[in-house]
Amino acid sequence: MATVLSRITVLKRAALDLLFPRWCLGCGKEGDFICGDCRRDLPVIAPPVCLRCGRPLTHSAACHDWPDTPDGIDGIRSPFAFEGVIRRAVHELKYRNLRALVPLLSGMLYGYLVANPLPADVLVPVPLHPKRLRERGYNQSALLAEELGRLCVLPVAANGLLRRHYTGPQARSAGISERQKNVAGAFACSDERFRGQRVLLIDDVSTSGATLNACAGALKAAGATQVWGLTVAREL
Repeated sequence: MATVLSRITVLKRAALDLLFPRWCLGCGKEGDFICGDCRRDLPVIAPPVCLRCGRPLTHSAACHDWPDTPDGIDGIRSPFAFEGVIRRAVHELKYRNLRALVPLLSGMLYGYLVANPLPADVLVPVPLHPKRLRERGYNQSALLAEELGRLCVLPVAANGLLRRHYTGPQARSAGISERQKNVAGAFACSDERFRGQRVLLIDDVSTSGATLNACAGALKAAGATQVWGLTVAREL
């Protein structure tokens, strides 16, 4: 049954490609959303990186200003810096409903995990508040998590972590302290399904890490043993 469904998915994608040809978001060349030439120029975050926040480092193993607390995120990793064609791809998915980008971006996350494994028993997308979900019509992080779960053969718990408070977009907040205040107490778990589990949080972009850290706090309060964050891009 799974093989039949995967073939149907491939056929659907082929039909859509015929009806709506893909153009590179970087250079405009027809063929794929990110062509081979632009892929070679992607803003890869190369090691060494901070063991906790995932930002590039020059000397030490961790940032001095990143809080090291047992109830927070164990670490955040991102394959790319939030700039150039990656920034545009994330925006096209997040704000213009270009869901056809999901297999490409999830495939990049999968490739990163193969080369840089993270402990995970379950994938959890960063949730949207119901009001924001109604406004947008979809949760881009949930779409990425579902496709990544299929590639990794890991379960996805899309409704176990809830966003209780409606908050403004983190990218519009002025600084780290304001972003942390913006999401304080914003998340909660609906049950105890994460007890004893290693959770991998999935999101599109990490700006300050405040959202992922707040999610981790709620997950650990519900019994998760480890919580790591994986995003397509990291704002540097």
